[in-house]
Amino acid sequence: MSGLAAPECPMATKKTDNASFQTDVLQAGKPVVVDFWAEWCGPCKMIAPSLEEISEETDKVDIVKVNIDENPDLAAQFGVRSIPTLMLFNPGQEPVVKVGAAAKSQILAWINSNAA
Repeated sequence: MSGLAAPECPMATKKTDNASFQTDVLQAGKPVVVDFWAEWCGPCKMIAPSLEEISEETDKVDIVKVNIDENPDLAAQFGVRSIPTLMLFNPGQEPVVKVGAAAKSQILAWINSNAA
């Protein structure tokens, strides 16, 4: 193998923040799962690979991440009290909430049973 670095794989999940949340989530044309997380959160890091895989494997939903340390207003607006918190936003409906780390199969089942 040559000394060239492998090209960086783009993440399938997308970051969103106060400025782009309206467009990325609330005005999206399909269901969106929002992962409220923080760098220091161990369980958040545990589910991150599963969310990446789900994002790559399905086009049923988009998955976006909100760093609560960088976007405390969004966390407060949606009542996030512990992390990780996943919220599934279906267009025109109240978000469905899942709090805590879970296996990929459990996250996928939750998405499949709640995404419109």
